[in-house]
Amino acid sequence: MARYTGPKTKIARKFGEAIFGPDKVLSKKNYPPGQHGNSRKRKTSEYGIQLKEKQKAKYTYGVLEKQFRNLFDKASRSKGITGEVLLQLLEGRLDNIVYRLGIAPTRAAARQLVSHRHITVDGKVVNIPSYAVKAGQIIGVREKSKSLEVVSGALAGFNHSKYPWIEWDQASMSGKLLHLPERADIPENIKEQLIVELYSKN
Repeated sequence: MARYTGPKTKIARKFGEAIFGPDKVLSKKNYPPGQHGNSRKRKTSEYGIQLKEKQKAKYTYGVLEKQFRNLFDKASRSKGITGEVLLQLLEGRLDNIVYRLGIAPTRAAARQLVSHRHITVDGKVVNIPSYAVKAGQIIGVREKSKSLEVVSGALAGFNHSKYPWIEWDQASMSGKLLHLPERADIPENIKEQLIVELYSKN
C-alpha cells in the first residue's frame, strides 16, 4: 500500500507547522517550499483551505485517503459531533496510541513497531497499525522487544501524565486506554469542522 515516504520537512513547510515533530529546517524556513515559496501571497479559496486541513490531518496521523474517508463515514454515522468523533477515531488507532504512550518517538516509528510485531494488545501480538483500540485494553511491548533501542530511547524522560485518557505502567512497559480523548485533550492543531464542511460538499 502506497504511503508518503518523501521529505517530511517539505510537507511541514507546506502547512507551516511541525506536524511530524520538532524540525530544525522548519524553524529557519517557515514558508512554503519551492522557488516562490517566500513570495507567494495568493489568496486561497474556501475549498483550498478545507482541502489543506484534510491533507494536514492525513499527514499528521499517517492515514491514506481511502482509510480517512472510511473513518469520516464512520464518524458521520456516530452520535456526537462528526469532526470531534473523527479525531477520536484517529486517536484510537493502535499506532497513535503507541506514539501517545511514548513507546515510539513518532507515529511513523510507532507504525513500524506495530507492523514488525513488537506490540501487544491484551497480551496478544497485533500487527495492524489501524487497529481500533477500545477503552480498557492494555497496549504493551512484546517481551523480547523491550530492550529495543528505539523503545528505550523514546521512553527515556517521556512525560506520561500529559495525556489524561491513557495510563502507563513502567514496570510492565504497558499502558491502558482509559477512554477516547475529549477534543480539548487532543493537542493537534486541526480545524476538524473544515474537514466536515469539505466532505459535506461531496
